[in-house]
Amino acid sequence: MSSVRMDSITNVIEYEAAAREKLPKMVYDYYASGAEDQWTLQENRNAFSRILFRPRILVDVSNVDLSTTIMGFKISMPIMVAPTAMQKMAHPEGELATARAASAAGTIMTLSSWATSSVEEVASTGPGTRFFQLYVFKDRSVVQQVVKRAERAGFKAIALTVDTPRLGRREADIKNRFVLPSNLTLKNYEGLDLGTIDSANDSGLAAYVSEQIDRSLNWKDIKWLQSITKLPILVKGVLTAEDAHLAVQAGAAGIIVSNHGARQLDYVPATIVALEEVVKAVEGRVPVFLDGGIRRGTDVFKALALGASGVFIGRPVLFALAADGEAGVRKVLEMLRNEFELTMALSGCRSIAEISRRHVVAPWDTHAWARL
Repeated sequence: MSSVRMDSITNVIEYEAAAREKLPKMVYDYYASGAEDQWTLQENRNAFSRILFRPRILVDVSNVDLSTTIMGFKISMPIMVAPTAMQKMAHPEGELATARAASAAGTIMTLSSWATSSVEEVASTGPGTRFFQLYVFKDRSVVQQVVKRAERAGFKAIALTVDTPRLGRREADIKNRFVLPSNLTLKNYEGLDLGTIDSANDSGLAAYVSEQIDRSLNWKDIKWLQSITKLPILVKGVLTAEDAHLAVQAGAAGIIVSNHGARQLDYVPATIVALEEVVKAVEGRVPVFLDGGIRRGTDVFKALALGASGVFIGRPVLFALAADGEAGVRKVLEMLRNEFELTMALSGCRSIAEISRRHVVAPWDTHAWARL
């Protein structure tokens, strides 16, 4: 029995305490922790607090339009659901509840490769725009099968994760000897004998990645991926201008600035700090998105002001799902939407197009406010 009442929750951050009370330690730690010293985990949040607003006043904001178009799909707001693995550890309905909540909110859900619900099961929840996040396994026939299934199930893009040739050192998972509970499987790989994460001396997930994930993955493989699917490919895990250039050259349809929720290499910059470098390198040729550290509508606005076309949220969805199922995920999306709309109004922005770089000041700017 949680001591946190659902009707008392007033912001997204408060769902984490409720989730922590409900979840087994191994599961909570898996969702919440980052790599090694967890410096980047903290920095993903802290960096947002160093960016200030330059609001404009006396603008008629009686009508504020949050809608936008992402990869050709009209959505209600630039806040989308990031891929997070094994959601049935959080709630029996897992990814199915998340899919319904995202669809109800009129936004995009990205399904993890390591979901505990299959692409077909998620598609069966009803209409909605969905992307599929992909890890490339050593056995490329497995990759081809899963991509084809996602395409047939109506998924609209592939988010290729490129920052995981090996799993980051997640010490909580090592201490807990993390495994996927025996009643669950990685549904997309169930029939391929790759559906279980068994016990190991330390982290079962680290052992799984070491055995299955292709460390030889490189830029040429984007062309290979394009040869097996008609779906646009987003490159997820870019943090530098150099890699942004290479992604565009390789034919990426979009870039997701991501440090894997601070779960891979520690001491990389917060994604909000890396964002502008990537945006400048891309020069508008493809859309740039951001994940990592989004907990407030103000964070969403800051990301868009620094050039993102939209943001993806991960842990807030997991914690809300654990705390209150589909209703929790719906509430998180609604809270972020409402906060973002308020931020737009108080900044003098009536549409997404009106959010500009001049609405924020960052520590790296020459503006006097940045030196505060």
